[in-house]
Amino acid sequence: MLHPDRLFPSDPTQRDIARRLYGEVAALPIVSPHGHTDPSWFAKDEAFPDPASLFVKPDHYAFRMLYSQGIPLEQLGVPRRDGGETSSDSRAIWRLLASNWHLFRGTPTSMWLTHAFETVFGVTERLSAASADRIYDQIEECLRKPEFRPRALFERFNLEVLATTESPLDPLVHHKAIRESGWKGRVITAFRPDPVVDPEFEGFRDNLAELARITGQDTATWEGYLAALADRRLYFKSYGATSTDHGHPTAATADLPRPEAKKLFDIVRRGGATAEEAELFRAQMLTEMARMSLEDGLVMQIHPGSFRNHNTLVFERFGRDKGADIPSGTEYVRALKPLLDRFGNERDLTIILFTLDEDSYSRELAPLAGHYPALRVGPAWWFHDSPEGMRRYREMITETAGFYNTVGFNDDTRAFCSIPARHDVSRRVDCSFLARLVAEHRMAEDEAADLAVDLAYRLAKNAYKL
Repeated sequence: MLHPDRLFPSDPTQRDIARRLYGEVAALPIVSPHGHTDPSWFAKDEAFPDPASLFVKPDHYAFRMLYSQGIPLEQLGVPRRDGGETSSDSRAIWRLLASNWHLFRGTPTSMWLTHAFETVFGVTERLSAASADRIYDQIEECLRKPEFRPRALFERFNLEVLATTESPLDPLVHHKAIRESGWKGRVITAFRPDPVVDPEFEGFRDNLAELARITGQDTATWEGYLAALADRRLYFKSYGATSTDHGHPTAATADLPRPEAKKLFDIVRRGGATAEEAELFRAQMLTEMARMSLEDGLVMQIHPGSFRNHNTLVFERFGRDKGADIPSGTEYVRALKPLLDRFGNERDLTIILFTLDEDSYSRELAPLAGHYPALRVGPAWWFHDSPEGMRRYREMITETAGFYNTVGFNDDTRAFCSIPARHDVSRRVDCSFLARLVAEHRMAEDEAADLAVDLAYRLAKNAYKL
């Protein structure tokens, strides 16, 4: 099902160059510096239970498309917040995916799943209502074997390092178990402070109380609150963290005088902050996090511009990350200026900017990263993590920021078996882009070969200090 020339140019000259460049990177180890896989998989190393639990239930790319066509999430086995009934019939869930496989034609999801079916599980026929049970049985039989357990797949995927993402309130027991197991696979954590820096995050006040309990700091005071965050950052570093991650609604930053920051913290801590006060507090906390990153060396990632949990009904029934996050327009030039005035010229600080607003690539992000030493542009993200999105990214970023103010690729996924597929797509698209530059005599082929390795491997490794 997988054509060897997939995603390569149709022009024969460029295709031949792309083939040669891809030959330099196809077998490189995978560096996965940012994602959302479950560390308990690698701590416990238990067999994945069934195909639906592996490919449908945890993957919002898969179930959001099915939901858009009127299939209830309950029928897809997505757990409800209230513990209400959802389907536990994995074969029936799989049949729903198979009978609606046509919905995914031409999408990245189809490419990722097909890659996993064929290269991981040896499936050689297209998923459909007719083939559903045969493919289910084939994958299920594989999952019973030890070579398909999480650690074995990690090694088979040639993963050099895999970063998960945890709340600052997480005790990291699974990372502790991985470390104590003696297994050599490198699975590290990343610090995601949203639950304790976003006043509009559910349970914010209770989260502050829990932060105080686990750190022994007084989070009722501004100084104690900042000290508690610094403590947790160091705890995360002790379990391998090299980065933080911030999923704010906007890229707004602020640099308030200390008395004003303390006053604002008292307002949000007590509860009842206005939307404007909550936004200002998040803005201030991005600058505080940049200061802490300069001190402790953690790379800072900012992922703004998602209107999260847009579907209120889905959020109330199923919670966060259920396919209802929608991109929104995002402004960076003015939003980031307070932070950049303070820290943008620091060569020892790395801030990686992401966007869901492609209009900002050439107008804002490339010029900013092409100037400020502290800034880098993250890869095409989420809704744009696709062949077309990656091509647009390279075309709009490179002419101003170059290649070396970007950070390679990260897969940012919850779907473990899609990791090799996503990196393969990125490598093929980049090799195709470089092949055009070579064919147009804008770059020598030996330069392109060296750059292909940078884009596939070295840039991510260096940017994330891995």
